[in-house]
Formats: sequence, C-alpha cells, structure tokens
Amino acid sequence: MLNICGCLVHAAPDRAAQVAEAIAAVDGAEVHGREGGRIVVTAEDTGDRLASDVIMELHQIPGVLTVTLTYHHFEEPDEAPGDLAHATL
Repeated sequence: MLNICGCLVHAAPDRAAQVAEAIAAVDGAEVHGREGGRIVVTAEDTGDRLASDVIMELHQIPGVLTVTLTYHHFEEPDEAPGDLAHATL
C-alpha cells in the first residue's frame, strides 16, 4: 500500500532551520523545501507506523506552530497506473 501525505509545516521563523533538521530525522518524513517559517514536507507509511502517526510526531517538535495536510495520495499495490485513488484538499 502506498500512502503519502503532503504537509505544510509552519514553524517559528527563528527556529525554522532547527525544525527542518528535526523533521528530516523523523522516519517517514522528508523535507522538500523551506522559506522563512514555512516548510514543505511529505509523510508516508513506514514498515511499522502510519503516515498519520508521522504527522502527529511533527506536531510535537519544538518550534512547530501548525502542520496542515495539503495533499493525500493512497493506492493499493495492485492498482494499475492511471487507476490512482487520490484526493487533493
């Protein structure tokens, strides 16, 4: 199963670099860009936890103000390309 969530993390501007480093250290999270206090992140299922658990962990990082889900993509392994079940919020 493929489960990927795109998130926008808002961090205190003076702590954004540290927040981005902390996010990058979270298993299942990846930082894709940062501008000021805004950090673009993807969270995905790992072998032992769901993407939703990864997102909840992001909320606990010191300096994080908000985590907003902006995109969700989910597909079963047997789905053919083009038969993607996804939703954009």
